[in-house]
Amino acid sequence: MQVKSQNLITWIKGNKKEFWMLLGVLVLAAFFRLWRIDEYLTFLGDEGRDVRIVSRFVTDFDLMFIGPRTSIGNMYLGPLYYYLIAPFLALWRLSPTGPAVLVAILGTATVFLVWFVAREWFGKVAAFSSALLFAMSPVVISLSKTSWNPNIMPFFALLAIYSIWRVWRHHEWKWLLVVGASFGFILQSHYLGLLLLPTIILFWILTLRDLHSKVGNFLRHTMLGSVIFAILMSPLFIFDAKHGWRNFESMRIFFTERQTTVSIKPWNAIPDLWPLWQDQVVTRLVVAKSETWGLWAAIIILIGAICLGYGLYKDRDKFRLQSFALVSVWIFIGLVGLGLYKQHIYDHYFGFVFMAPFLLIGGILQKIWDTKFKLLVIIIVVGLLWINLQENPLKYPPNRQMQNVQQVNQKIIEESQGKPFNFALISKNNYEEGYLYFLEQRKAPVLAIDPQRYEETLADQLFVVCENPICEP
Repeated sequence: MQVKSQNLITWIKGNKKEFWMLLGVLVLAAFFRLWRIDEYLTFLGDEGRDVRIVSRFVTDFDLMFIGPRTSIGNMYLGPLYYYLIAPFLALWRLSPTGPAVLVAILGTATVFLVWFVAREWFGKVAAFSSALLFAMSPVVISLSKTSWNPNIMPFFALLAIYSIWRVWRHHEWKWLLVVGASFGFILQSHYLGLLLLPTIILFWILTLRDLHSKVGNFLRHTMLGSVIFAILMSPLFIFDAKHGWRNFESMRIFFTERQTTVSIKPWNAIPDLWPLWQDQVVTRLVVAKSETWGLWAAIIILIGAICLGYGLYKDRDKFRLQSFALVSVWIFIGLVGLGLYKQHIYDHYFGFVFMAPFLLIGGILQKIWDTKFKLLVIIIVVGLLWINLQENPLKYPPNRQMQNVQQVNQKIIEESQGKPFNFALISKNNYEEGYLYFLEQRKAPVLAIDPQRYEETLADQLFVVCENPICEP
């Protein structure tokens, strides 16, 4: 039975217990993401840069054609993320809390989407366990509490995967439009979202191979989806065309010449597949960074996946077997792609595959439940929840980064006595954009030194904020 095929009210009436369980999971997810979000959110240079740019759009309608700059490769993303957070920045009266709330809402919506997809692909137990474990993952929670372009990727990545599933499994061509739109958001969230493209293309090809008729309709919807993607990417294209294709050239260099950053030989990723699976995906996402539990969980999930695939094949359960195949390919290609990246891999880098291990675990637990080992499923879910609760972000006091910046700025404004001043920040892990944002909001007479207009922009006062333990300005 598929939830989406029924009227919502009718479904709730017929599945009251499941509805209340789902609602409980969503309330829990929203609580852990929204509780005191203004105090827990990250507010450093990147976040300050983003709200400075978007605030000019909100107040002066200064259109944005490029988005954030990547930390490696000197490339720019598209501006779609900026336009997405603009209404929330406006609703919160230019407070950075507004965009963070949007990310938290999308994070909660991702929990629902995990439930929805697992419910269709594997069953009720898979849906509840996948959504609950995903909702409680400390890494996922932390990234859902901060306004940052990579943090919107999980929602759109799962939406794209589910959409290509609808195309492949049910031949519903309208979902190709959703694929195009979703991938536009993904690629403007982080360029590592490109690692989702091989999975999408593979199942697009499998769909085309299976068609005996209506190929024209399939290709027409593919073209429409591509047009939607192109429209979403057009601001970046226009900017690049006006500036000598600098962004395109940076991307070409990044993927073809910078062999210290990316390898183009897929077999080079093989030695890193298990470390990536154990250390990055399972340890950090599933068992709250516990290395001890991560090793055992990685082994058990892999064995469980093999048994699940064999069991579904033996039972001739084609529907679930195809779902399992899609999740497995999604994870495998993601690991290969990350294995080709030669730099340090941060948590937000694999946001395009965040949901896959939880869907896989859900499928395994559903199979165990169906074989009458219900107590074992309960023990596993409760055990994983207990492990994740040990590192829940709300156990720790809030960083109050935004409030600290505001307090420092208040002191600077008082000391400057309304006279122009220059500003500098000394920090290993931050830069001045966050401070400048609130100084500008307070109409403080801060001047950025311009080498071309040195005399005009050099003030008589210089305020230096030092965030390092040892400060020698």
